[in-house]
Amino acid sequence: MSLAPHSASFRASQQSCSVAALDESFTSFNMSSSASSGESLQETDSTIISQKADVKNYSMMTPAEKLSLCERRAQSLADSEEYDPCIQELVRCLALSRLVYGNEHFAVAQAQSRLVKAYLQYKGWAHQAQEHASKAHEVLRSSQQEERMSYLNCFLTVHQTLGSASLLLGNLAEAESSSQKAEIVMGDIVAQKAMGKEDRVEIEYEIFTNLARVYQRQGKPEKALSQCERALELLQEGAQLSRICCVYRNMAAIEQAQGHLDRAIEHLLLAHSIALSQSPGSLEGAQIAHSLALAYSSTSESSQRNVIMFISFSVSVDSAAHFFKESISVYRSALGPQDTLTLSAQDDFSHFLLLTGQQERCAEIQRESLAYKKSKFGELSAEVAEALQLIGGVEMTQCQMRHAHRTFKKCLAIVNLLYGPQHKKTKATQRTVDMLS
Repeated sequence: MSLAPHSASFRASQQSCSVAALDESFTSFNMSSSASSGESLQETDSTIISQKADVKNYSMMTPAEKLSLCERRAQSLADSEEYDPCIQELVRCLALSRLVYGNEHFAVAQAQSRLVKAYLQYKGWAHQAQEHASKAHEVLRSSQQEERMSYLNCFLTVHQTLGSASLLLGNLAEAESSSQKAEIVMGDIVAQKAMGKEDRVEIEYEIFTNLARVYQRQGKPEKALSQCERALELLQEGAQLSRICCVYRNMAAIEQAQGHLDRAIEHLLLAHSIALSQSPGSLEGAQIAHSLALAYSSTSESSQRNVIMFISFSVSVDSAAHFFKESISVYRSALGPQDTLTLSAQDDFSHFLLLTGQQERCAEIQRESLAYKKSKFGELSAEVAEALQLIGGVEMTQCQMRHAHRTFKKCLAIVNLLYGPQHKKTKATQRTVDMLS
């Protein structure tokens, strides 16, 4: 089917009203100072005419010519990662498409699908993406079908974007339905060998990952893990190690939520190995090491009923300590001792040290981090209060009652301001101070 306008009379009637507004918008958007300055902006796409000529000739163009120009500008801006002006151009493309072809034409659905993708990909605007994707879907259903591949690709973009946007908005039923529809359309495209391998892997990976997240949030771990397995199988084709690492981390989170710590540790160890092979000392490796430390410390909390369990306990303790130290070391060198990730890992390590009877080391870490917490979170913060509580608790176990009393009084002053005198934390700290008094 031709994409020509409906009729000459339609074009003429529309130019008298809507084009004027679009002309003014285009001129104000493109002019850096004034039309008389004669200056032009540099364009990354050499096929686009100069700024001065654009402004001079734009009002003389037909709507179809303006649409073609705006489409080229949008692509150029996207390539140069100028996302805000790119979205403005895509909005203009949608308006011009309606002007040229009418509201129910396939070209309008195409313009809307490009805008939808930009809203979500460039800005993360889920509400806007969902609204426009729904409208594009309505146009696709009512418009006369164009060339089959163009039609399928447009449907794929709409369903894929609807799935991602609905997941962000917490509408799990819609996210599942849209992702499944996108998978069906994708299968049709692949069957006709109408898409390159790289694009296919990119799109299918997003579909499988979205479905895994949907099923995980729906409380269906087996289905979630199945989608992760499909993603792993897909990624093996291109040896995309960073994404494989991400999938293993997702699988570990699913298993750990079910209480399957051994399986979670297996997945994390694989992810850790991949991260280290790619970039030793990377932040991703440190984050995985932190997760491994927490998983091992959880397994070490079980009681030692026999020799086998005691050996397992010892292995878990040693492994947890090793991964805590690794993650903290990388965080400190890469981000600094005052960074939130560094301080959080040190707090987790401190609780682990208390669990394993290493109170003095715990207090030492908290004393070292106290100044950084005051600088990062403020003197009167929950983080500072927690540090004081840990230090005071260790001082009590070492019978340093005067030191403990002074430390807990500082902690009490903070929690009283933060939570009020009737809060359970304030009351517990008050009882400790009274007892020490």
